[in-house]
Amino acid sequence: MADVAVIAGSASDEAVIRKATAVLDGAGISYDEQILSAHRDPEELAAYVKSCGARVFICIAGLSAALPGVVASMTDKPVIGVPVSGTLGGLDALLSIVQMPRGVPVACVGIDNGSNAAHLAIRILSLS
Repeated sequence: MADVAVIAGSASDEAVIRKATAVLDGAGISYDEQILSAHRDPEELAAYVKSCGARVFICIAGLSAALPGVVASMTDKPVIGVPVSGTLGGLDALLSIVQMPRGVPVACVGIDNGSNAAHLAIRILSLS
């Protein structure tokens, strides 16, 4: 069972995924990596989140960036959102991730900053 689930909404997010996994690899943290869109693969995403034994989720998404919030709505585990730069420089994704409704918390790191998401995941894991 992996400690961290790294989920990206699109294969085009590969560079941001690698930033996160490089930090996790360096720290010896186990992870599972998935490409699952909240919009294109909602049933597969729900099944994955429900069956996933990871203790922390890192969700990488651009544009409307619904992925982190959707995952947070399906689990009580910590979710870290990574906005990906796109047509509006990632500001659209950043705002989508940080403006979550009350009771559905999502931590958010900087645009394209997969490495900080991994560092935050490591700190969360160190609490237990």
